[in-house]
Amino acid sequence: MSPTEGTGANAAQSDFETVAGTNLSRRERYRRSFEEVVVAPASIVMSDRRALFSSAIIAGYVLMGTVGVLLVPEPQPNQGPALLGAFYSLAHPLGTTYSGVDIFAQIVHATPSMLVMVLSGAVFSVALGTVLGTVSGYKGGTVDSVIMTFTDVAMTLPGLVLVIVLAGALQDALTGNPAVIGVLLAINAWAGLARSIRSQVLTLRDAPYVEASRILGIPTRKVIAVDIVPNLMPYVTMNFVQQARNVIFGSVALYFLGILPYTEANWGVMMDNAYSQAGAVSSPAAFHWLLMPMLAVIGLALALTMFAQAADRLFNPRVRARHLSRTATDEDVDDRSTDARSTGVVR
Repeated sequence: MSPTEGTGANAAQSDFETVAGTNLSRRERYRRSFEEVVVAPASIVMSDRRALFSSAIIAGYVLMGTVGVLLVPEPQPNQGPALLGAFYSLAHPLGTTYSGVDIFAQIVHATPSMLVMVLSGAVFSVALGTVLGTVSGYKGGTVDSVIMTFTDVAMTLPGLVLVIVLAGALQDALTGNPAVIGVLLAINAWAGLARSIRSQVLTLRDAPYVEASRILGIPTRKVIAVDIVPNLMPYVTMNFVQQARNVIFGSVALYFLGILPYTEANWGVMMDNAYSQAGAVSSPAAFHWLLMPMLAVIGLALALTMFAQAADRLFNPRVRARHLSRTATDEDVDDRSTDARSTGVVR
């Protein structure tokens, strides 16, 4: 009997009609998703010294900005003797200022606003640049022309002058609002990223797997989210860290110059006070007042840079697949050992 004459299980089946021989339960699908999203990245981080070291430093800053503000008393005058040097006292490990304010308390209570500022500025610039660059490169035509014209206009604006003008015009909105300050510092930083992302999407949109997704009628938003964006993640991550560093340095510089308004402790304000009130640049007795917030800035920026360098492996599909296969192998060995113990078989 010819294949076309068969019925039921014996009927000929097209390759496109072939289904998987095994069906995964919902629990197994969740387990595999958890391994892909959590277990494999954690395994990659644990196997990379740079990622492990930078993650520990970033976690320390996060803990300092969340738990530390609850444990460390707020900075106040006359907490200790004036201009006590660093590492001279356990009560004031980083020393004190000209008015006896504890420097460690100032750094800790300045961390939450700095983290919010960095996160809001980096997320704003990277998200906007990635979305506009991806849509522009993938859609092309009139959409591409309109978005790139808008991007070119944004790139021609002088960033520092724009920030200073907006900071002066939005004094009330910026006071005590680190999220708005972060967005302000990255107000036109997205433009360069959008153009770079567009150039990469132009090469990816003609890839065979993207063409196959379009032929199968997969929606555009899903093609972009599944086939385009994952290939851009290493570059996007590096730009996220770059924008975060720019927000850190820009905020500290503008606070040091007195351009941004403030109502609480800030690393830039600390350095400005050390310079203006105690002459920390030329006075050895007050130099620790300038050095400690500077080290806090350097530590956070260095940790972000090191993590970005190691994050390339997190988005490398071959590396992730290798760690997933190791996890699956270990689980199979554990399952066989459990079965052997339950049946009383000893090998």
